[in-house]
Amino acid sequence: MDLLQGGSGDQSTLSPAFSRGTNAVDAFLKGMEEASRFLPTDNAYKTFMKANQIVRKSSTPREIKKRYNRDEHLEEKAGRASKAIMVMDELEEMLDEMMVRGYEVCIKDMEDLHVAKTNEVEKNKVGGKDVVDLCTLLIHCSQAVAVNNHKGAHELLKQIRQHASKTGDAAQRLAHCFAKGLEVRLAGTRTQLCQSLVVEGPSAMEFLKVYKLYMAACCFIRTAFIFNVMAIEHSMGGKNRLHIVDYGLQHGLQWAGLLQQMANREGSLPKVKITAISHLQPRPCPAERLEEIGHQLSKCASELGIPFKFQAIMAKWEEVCIENLNTDADEVLVVSDLFSLGVLMDEGIYFDDPSPRDTVLNNIRRMRPDVFIQSIVNYSYGTSFLTRFREALFYYRALFDMLDATIPRENKLRTVLEQGMLGHCVFNVIACEGVDLLNRPERYKQWQVRNQRAGLRQLPLQPNIVNLLKDKEKKDYHKDFLLSEDGQWLLQGWMGRILYAHSTWVSDDNISG
Repeated sequence: MDLLQGGSGDQSTLSPAFSRGTNAVDAFLKGMEEASRFLPTDNAYKTFMKANQIVRKSSTPREIKKRYNRDEHLEEKAGRASKAIMVMDELEEMLDEMMVRGYEVCIKDMEDLHVAKTNEVEKNKVGGKDVVDLCTLLIHCSQAVAVNNHKGAHELLKQIRQHASKTGDAAQRLAHCFAKGLEVRLAGTRTQLCQSLVVEGPSAMEFLKVYKLYMAACCFIRTAFIFNVMAIEHSMGGKNRLHIVDYGLQHGLQWAGLLQQMANREGSLPKVKITAISHLQPRPCPAERLEEIGHQLSKCASELGIPFKFQAIMAKWEEVCIENLNTDADEVLVVSDLFSLGVLMDEGIYFDDPSPRDTVLNNIRRMRPDVFIQSIVNYSYGTSFLTRFREALFYYRALFDMLDATIPRENKLRTVLEQGMLGHCVFNVIACEGVDLLNRPERYKQWQVRNQRAGLRQLPLQPNIVNLLKDKEKKDYHKDFLLSEDGQWLLQGWMGRILYAHSTWVSDDNISG
């Protein structure tokens, strides 16, 4: 079976929006729903057309009355269809702006957010500390849930609920989010779990606005984008043909930034090809969504005058190998993992099965890329529910603290971000087990061992990249953001806790000496 689908993608189309994600950064990189949900259905579109092309042939009073009622109904449907088209146009305009003017939009949003946070009226804190330690209560509750102590767990949940709030401080908001997950797990049935997860989520417009808010509030995604682009530029070494293999392509915004950077290079414009490997989680019409992203990137490349080709691979990641990529000898081959490989099972389903992660890493090594760029979420689930709960609690506590320091509490989009997008991830971490877990993060030292075992060798960090990122973070973002180095890893975090890590690799036989 031919794994490649798609083509040059040289025609424009409607912009895609983001689908829901599986970890904190993924929640924004993958968190937008399909924008096509706002488009009218075929019937609605036909209704709209009929409402604007009514041919009045009858003239009797009864026919006039019937036609009046029918026309009124058609006009109502047409109005809804017209409104949906207007929403779609606004979505496309916003996404186009972020692709073409992403940096300027981000800077402007950061400035507005800084002003809003500075002007926020601080509430008086009696005693300076919370009377109730909500994190300790949550841990005690998770211990009761783990041993099926329903009475004790319900008592603890009652205490937590008395102090938790989705509009309070960071600890209260976190407790509100985690308490929902504990209630779901305590219920113990798949039906109740699905009912808890399948709630009315934010609209696609809200998702895009939340994404912009997150980009303005913190440096995590922006730093990952810049690290990717600069690592690719370094690997090209003046060559003019670039092929990017992207595992779990999200929305393409980082590649729009790369195309703009390529357009500013001296000399002739490079030829760029992107091979997108689809998401592992089931999604509606994944092939169509990838094609839409390809068309959007093609539109961006065309406006910049860059020769561009897009192709999609619809297959299990373990099955993707060098033979499926249609590579050329004179291409600079780049493999990108932007917080995606963590969705793979860390071990095989059966005892003798190889680890899917190890299989994919071995396939990447056989591709012999000029550079493999890896960004990972830095925490580990461990081997038990209690370990996973504590790790997730500390990880999300850092994120909620960061959001409390950078976004005003009355900001409504912040509630959507925390309770909707991050809350969806927390539900999965707490309430699910085994194959139902959508993400299985590991610490960067664990990934280092895996990569080396697969025959990959880590490249040193480029000082100019590190210095640039440190300067941007110091200039534009809150003082408590962390950007540091450990060996050949670039680390990001908040108030000393490492949340994300970035590195570059090549096949071990690519390096001489």
